[in-house]
Amino acid sequence: MSFDRLLENIVQKQNPTVVGLDPKLSYIPAYLREESMQKYGKTLEGAAAALLAYNKGIIDEICDIVPAVKPQAAYYEMYGWQGVRALAETVAYARQKGMFVIVDGKRNDIGSTVEAYAAAYLGNTEVEGESIEAFGADALTVNGYLGTDGITPFLKTCAASDKGIFVLVKTSNPSSGEFQDQKLHVPYESLYRAVGNMCQHWGLDLPGKYGYSGVGAVVGATYPAQLQELRKALPNTMFLVPGYGAQGGAADDVLPAFDKRGLGAVISSSRAVLCAWQKEGCSETDYAKAARREALRMRDEVVAKLGIISLEGE
Repeated sequence: MSFDRLLENIVQKQNPTVVGLDPKLSYIPAYLREESMQKYGKTLEGAAAALLAYNKGIIDEICDIVPAVKPQAAYYEMYGWQGVRALAETVAYARQKGMFVIVDGKRNDIGSTVEAYAAAYLGNTEVEGESIEAFGADALTVNGYLGTDGITPFLKTCAASDKGIFVLVKTSNPSSGEFQDQKLHVPYESLYRAVGNMCQHWGLDLPGKYGYSGVGAVVGATYPAQLQELRKALPNTMFLVPGYGAQGGAADDVLPAFDKRGLGAVISSSRAVLCAWQKEGCSETDYAKAARREALRMRDEVVAKLGIISLEGE
């Protein structure tokens, strides 16, 4: 399944991290913004062109050391259809460079609407008898809180197209516990644990050859105790772990997400990588190499605690 490819890429690069491509114009060096605005004006087209140029520069510098990228759809949608086009082109460019692409869209609905989301991001769209890939992502984050009705269409598309999903379980934001930590009367477990259990169940339809199904879970680095709890409870569920770096998560916090082989999780960092050039105070033309340096630092920090990552063993 799709996550088999992600795991193979992680092992090949010895790097269990993903870079979040969540660009704001304020992150982008002035010379890139100026080039785009000179060509398209101070317009949505100009902004989208700057995002794409910035993303390509970072992808070029990290594609040999980082297994995956995770563009957050909202940062592109805010620039209208022009921004959405930049998202599609970012996905295509990263995949051309051999990277696994997770679109962070947190999509969900029921019936034909969720079928449309699945087709858009993970499958194909039918146009007058032709089947065309729209966004072509390898995986998509989804909201599972509508229940199985909102997940089954994704499972069908994933099976047909060799793709995967990451379901929101225990998110990294400070107020996540307002609902996710609530205890259910039966069987007296938390809501996030119940959703995690469903991920394990849904994954039975998408088995993988390395022990992890095509249904993953989003579990924040900011909650290491819950990471440990869920890793033990969900042995076949791959974790996408946001909250590393700028949100406060550290290497020791994410260790519980992994199994004994060093598999089972991919750790996400966005701002720390995207804004590394600003933090370093280096030349703005060095922004992509600064992103590479931060990506290497993050990799080395995690792997120093984790050790060798292997597809073999238990």
